[in-house]
Amino acid sequence: MQEENNVTPETVQEPEKLTIPEQTPQCVREPFCRFNLNTLLTLLLLAGLIVLYILHFTAGRSSQPPAMPLAKADGKSLSVVFVNIDSLNANYEYVKVLRRDLESTGKKLQTEVLSEKTALEKEAADFQKQMGANAITEERARVVYEALMQKQQALMQKQEHYTQLVAEQEMNMNLRLVDSVTAFLKRFNRSYGFDYILGYKTGGEILVSNDTLDITRQVLEALNTEYTARKK
Repeated sequence: MQEENNVTPETVQEPEKLTIPEQTPQCVREPFCRFNLNTLLTLLLLAGLIVLYILHFTAGRSSQPPAMPLAKADGKSLSVVFVNIDSLNANYEYVKVLRRDLESTGKKLQTEVLSEKTALEKEAADFQKQMGANAITEERARVVYEALMQKQQALMQKQEHYTQLVAEQEMNMNLRLVDSVTAFLKRFNRSYGFDYILGYKTGGEILVSNDTLDITRQVLEALNTEYTARKK
């Protein structure tokens, strides 16, 4: 799992010094407003103790522990960035083309299965009417019934085959996408030399990410530019 802090440790921030506002005593009787030197020193000492007390018990709550940077074996810091996979799937033009092809294939196969299913249901309904009106012999009814069962079985097998076909095409699409992005990132990284380029997606293994490490926009722009040029 990628740590949030990847490059340099954060400096522990010292808690701000608290000061006690000076209050002008509201005197009712004049004798209580006369302070001698000892009284003043005592009050200053008391104020200092209060400040130290507050700093002692608030420092642990307000300060954060220093970040631990990832490091290589030679002690140098790792350079880690990530790409948002959800954004790639939504905005990479090559993905849109692959998805349209997959949806087109799935819709075509689904339409074929639904058409055959509708025809089979009509045949079954006609058969039931003939049976209800005693307009068909027992032997003929058995032949028609067996034929309908065979058609139903064949339709189920075709539907399973088409489902598997679409699943295989989707898997191939994902493999082509991974190959395309991985090959591009290897070329892309020649100019930057990142140690790791991670993939972040909603619900994935990386639960929290630092947005300053996100290079999705740069990668998407370069990917789409390269794909457009390749199409020409």
